Formats: sequence, C-alpha cells, structure tokens
Amino acid sequence: MMKPHAPAPATNGIPPRIEDYALIGDCRTAALVSRTGSIDWLCLPRFDSPACFAALLDRPRAGRWQIAPAEPGAQITRRYRPSTLILETTFETEQGRATLIDFMPPSGGTAGMPASGPGPCVIRIVRGEAGAVPMHLDLALRFDYGSFVPWVTKRRTGFGIMAVAGPDLAVVQSTIPLQGHDMATKARFTVRAGEDACFVLAYGASHLPPPAVPDPLLALHATEAFWTDWCRHSRYQGEFHGPVQRSLITLKALTCADTGGIVAAPTTSLPELAGGSRNWDYRYCWLRDATFTLLALLNAGYREEARAWSGWLRRCVAGSPDQMRVLYGVSGERRIPEWEVPWLTGYQGAHPVRIGNAAGEQFQIDTYGEVVDAMFEANQAGLAPPGETWGLMREIVEHLSTVWDQPDESIWEVRGGRRHFVFSKVMAWVALDRAVREAESRQETEPLDRWRQLRTRIHSEILRQGFDRDKQSFVQAYGSNDLDASALMIPLVGFLPATDKRMLGTVAAIERELMHDGLVRRYRPNQATDGQAGSEGMFLACSFWMADNLAMQGRHQEARNLFVRLAGLANDVGLLAEEYDPDTKRQLGNFPQAFSHLALIDTALNLSGQGPIHRRARAAHGGGGR
Repeated sequence: MMKPHAPAPATNGIPPRIEDYALIGDCRTAALVSRTGSIDWLCLPRFDSPACFAALLDRPRAGRWQIAPAEPGAQITRRYRPSTLILETTFETEQGRATLIDFMPPSGGTAGMPASGPGPCVIRIVRGEAGAVPMHLDLALRFDYGSFVPWVTKRRTGFGIMAVAGPDLAVVQSTIPLQGHDMATKARFTVRAGEDACFVLAYGASHLPPPAVPDPLLALHATEAFWTDWCRHSRYQGEFHGPVQRSLITLKALTCADTGGIVAAPTTSLPELAGGSRNWDYRYCWLRDATFTLLALLNAGYREEARAWSGWLRRCVAGSPDQMRVLYGVSGERRIPEWEVPWLTGYQGAHPVRIGNAAGEQFQIDTYGEVVDAMFEANQAGLAPPGETWGLMREIVEHLSTVWDQPDESIWEVRGGRRHFVFSKVMAWVALDRAVREAESRQETEPLDRWRQLRTRIHSEILRQGFDRDKQSFVQAYGSNDLDASALMIPLVGFLPATDKRMLGTVAAIERELMHDGLVRRYRPNQATDGQAGSEGMFLACSFWMADNLAMQGRHQEARNLFVRLAGLANDVGLLAEEYDPDTKRQLGNFPQAFSHLALIDTALNLSGQGPIHRRARAAHGGGGR
C-alpha cells in the first residue's frame, strides 16, 4: 500500500537548461520532461496544437506535471530504455531508490491502447527499487498555452479526475488518491521496493465521451515492443551506432503517423541566444528538409517512413507551383499565421513567445530545388508509381525557370529584405539538374534542351557572381563579401566537387571566419542582413556539413574528430538542439531539432561510405559546365 507523506518543498519554478530535458512522444505529439521529473511542455492533440503544459516558456503557473521525491537533494540519473523512447529517471535518496518511467504509447489500437481511444496519452509509472522513497505529485493543467484553468471534477470510480476547458478534455487516472489544492491536483505518497504507482493522462474532445484509459503496464510492454521492433529495421551498423539510432528514434518521434509529415522540432520560442529575441515556432514541416529527410530514412533502411514522407510532400505541393509554401502544418495546412503570446514571459525571459511562423509567407527559391531533388530521389528509389510525379516536377521546374533570377529570403529566412542569395541560385541549379536527369531517364525530349541551357546559364552565373576572388570563397549573396556556411552544401548537392579549388578556398575561408572553438556559425548576424537584433550560437547542422566537406576533401581524421565532437554535444540522453554556445556550454534553440539529428545521421553514413553524398553528388558534377 502507498502511504501519505509530508508536503513537498516549494521550488522557484525557473525552467532548467534546454539540455536538461528529454523527449517522449507518440508520433502525433510530444512532451519534454525535465531531469527533476516535470513535464513542462506538451501540446494536445498534435505537435502544433495549443500547449496544456507550458511551464517551459514561463513558470509552473503556465502548466506542468511533476513527479519527484518529496525532499530535495536526490541523486538523479536517467536514460532511455535501449532502442526505445521510454524514459527512465532514477532518484536516489537517503531513504531508498525509485525510478520514474515516462512514455506515450502510439495510439489508435496499437501499443496497448484500446482501439476505441485513439487520442494521445501520457503514462507515468513510479517504481520502487530499494527502500521507501517519499514522493510528491503536482499536476497543473493549463489549456491554450497556460491561459485557461480547466474545471476539474473527481471521477466516479477509482482515483482520478476529469478536466474540461472549452474544446479540451483530459482524464487523469491514478492508483493513489489525488487531492485538489491551489488550482492544481496534488498527491503525497511513499513507494517501496517492488511497488508501482501508476498515473495516466488521456486527452479527448470535450463534446465526446471521455477517452478510454489503457492499462499502464500492458501499454509499457507494448510500447517497448513497438520501438524495439522499429529499431530492428535499421541498416546502419557502423561505429556510431548509438548516436545514429537515437537520432533515428528522435526523427521517428517527430513524425506524424497519420500524415507522414515530420516537424522541425516539437517546441516554439526556445531562444538562439540566452535572453534573446530570435525565437521561432518550429512545430511545422519545412520543404527544405525534404531531401535530407528522405535520404536519411532511405539510407538507414526505413523505406516505409520515406514513402510516407514522400507522399506527404507530393500532397502538400500539389497545385499551382506559384502557390507553393515554404512550410506546412502536419496535415498540409498552408496558412500558419504568426502571433505573439503576451501572457507568457518566455524561456528564462527570452521574449517574445511566437506561435505560428511568418516564414511561411516568404519567397525562398531554394525550396524548389529541395522539392525537385526529393522527387527525383523518391523516383530513383521506387517510392512512387512510375510517372506519378513527372507532371508535377515538370510544372515546378517550368515555374522556377521564370523566377529563379529574382531575389528571395533563402535558407535562413532572413527578415532584412530579399537578396540574390548564392544558396538559392545553387538550389535552382539543383532543380534543373535533377529535372534534366529525370527527363533523360524517361526519354523525354520536349523541355530537355531548354532545361540544359538554363542549367548551364545558372551554373555560370553563380561562378561569376557568387564567388569572391579576393577571399577565394563563395559568398552569401551577389555583390557581398560576407561568408555563409550554406556554401558547404555546394559539393553535397553536386554543384562542384569538394576538391575543386573554389571549394577548397571556401572551406578554408569558413574555417577562418565562421568557426569558433571548432564549430561553425551560419553567418555573422547583423541587422542589415537578417533584420534581427542580437547574435546566436554555433549552428550544429552547418558543423556536420563541414565534417562532410572535410571527408570529401580527403581530410578523414579531421572529419571524424569533428563528428565525434559534435555527437558529444548531445545531452545525457542523446538529444541535440539547433545550436550550441561553446562559451557557456549550453544548447540553444528549439529542442530536439530534426535538422541537427538529420545532419548527424547523414554525416555518420557518409563517414562509413553509405551516405547521401555518394548519391547526390556522384552523377551531377559539371552537369552545367564549369
């Protein structure tokens, strides 16, 4: 029997470091769990839904769910169960040892969930390991990003509550008594060796019957089987198996099982600099990630996930190419207006908190290249019926041929005005190159000569206007001498060989001007270029691209050393944010970040000779002339 215990001590409630969080999820939404057992971020029922726990961007008043020892001073260790997304946090106290098991079972009749209850569900199990550990539970549901306190009633059977606010309904079921106090639900209990205390939060729509609640232990076993079975499909068996597997699991966790869309991150407004204003909402799907994602999944052996992502991509961009967006919702939604949340103070004071992303309204030429490249790779892999994408690919390239020479906001989504960014021109070349190769494989003749001529024209223009002879480097934009780490993509997409003297000079210039403590920044931020005040950290994906370039230039040991350094920046459970500050040793930006984990997977595969650079670059060099 669980026995009551004295009230838990109060805490100051300041959100911990970004790297002190771990991820749990059900492939429809995800939660962040702190080292001290607090779920501080959870959006229901989807990644991009309003949060019901938003303490990450404020304090506990914005909603959280903590389960932890009642007395301070516990020694804390944590891990994921091998080959799963099941988090285990172990608390060692003077009284004994207890483990908190957190997970979200994939829903809809799988992983122990009843078929009648397809909604998201969080399960938390406190397991006594040794002695007798006094614990406390503090649950504060706050719907709509912390703005609404729900009406809470006790359930008629067992220990549980039901919380309702507008369209949202949550059922909490417990094996110990729960008490309401100070607009929150609390419990005090002691767990002894061999005992379990189980808690389930299930979400549903308030106009429907309450969602079914699964058996926690059955769901635990089924969820473990789900993830371990999924991991068995991985083809990667190289020396970096641990980081690659954790990155693949993270990528799967950021996938919407219903649609195949993959969000950039499960969070919004985690700052790129402590206390700064470069805070964005990443809970959406970017077309720019298309080829990176497709090739990472294919090369790692996850063909069905690649097929689902490819299908999501085709559905989203279907229609008139001039209406193609930069980013979409997980179901393909096109309108994602950006607004600021005035009642949240922001992560450790970093303001504003943004919901939605205005980058969706931008003009970014490089996305056309990524989409066409992804379609080409999908066709090469047989992910779509022959000919299904040709008409769409052709329309996109025909439209691109009329707009490629215009200025745009490009890969970094600057808000300081459009420019002729070199990366965008390179990706326009990629679109023409892949379209030519697809047409050749289909023995199409009609657009081929015109496309070849345009491919050559773009290639020549980039070499003429995008390369600074004084710096011996490609630059950020025509007429500029600023460097940009996106130039590291030039050999990765096959525009030039990595050993070309212009790329050797570019890598040397980036090492000289954009590297700090061995890591790469995107560019040197300034108000004129990107329209934002303040600075930012080292961009992890760019640092992985540097490792790719070093490997392709034959600098294999340097490439491996850099990869090991980057993989070592992951937190204790293997997760990476978007950026890193080597001075403060802090992760920065939204977390965990798909782009960072995609880059890790690709570079690990590249270093083993199994990666996408051996496919994307191999046939394209010189395709437009030199």
